Amino acid sequence: MTNLYVALTHYPVVNKNGDIITSAVTNLDLHDISRAAKTYGVRSFYVITPLEDQKALVKKIVWHWVEGTGSTYNPKRREALELIIIKNSLDEVKDHIHKNEGYSPKTVVTSARHRPGNLSFGKFRKMLKHGNLFLLIFGTAWGLPEKFVAEADYLLNPVIGNTDYNHLSVRSAAAIILDRLFGRKE
Repeated sequence: MTNLYVALTHYPVVNKNGDIITSAVTNLDLHDISRAAKTYGVRSFYVITPLEDQKALVKKIVWHWVEGTGSTYNPKRREALELIIIKNSLDEVKDHIHKNEGYSPKTVVTSARHRPGNLSFGKFRKMLKHGNLFLLIFGTAWGLPEKFVAEADYLLNPVIGNTDYNHLSVRSAAAIILDRLFGRKE
């Protein structure tokens, strides 16, 4: 197990106009990010949403795969979805980690835009080897608000391909980032 926690936040995030919104939970994000998190040894995968109907949806999906029919149909999926913990806010996530670990993690946010002072993947890999706890935060919709980014301890470099097109799904970006941090090199 690594010293990394992952959070997928649905509030606060921004829409394409830059307005702060609450985005909807996506079934595929739950499955794919939890599977990537399990593959790379992430401690827990937090899903952040303040909306009761969205929390109920997450609970229903997780219950199906962890306790319901899906748990015996696909035990590997059960192992991955067991990592999911639902919280209302980032503060609740940090409090939960602090309660379980005895101290709070450093926060690392992600963005599709490069900014001066971003944390490189190589440097973050080295930091993860020192044993400190980190919480890697992904945003949904059009990303995290500037205030949210400014309050983080670090901003990770974006995932950039070899073209000008840069609109990965959050589940794709999460898998790529986890592989860059923990994947075995040939």
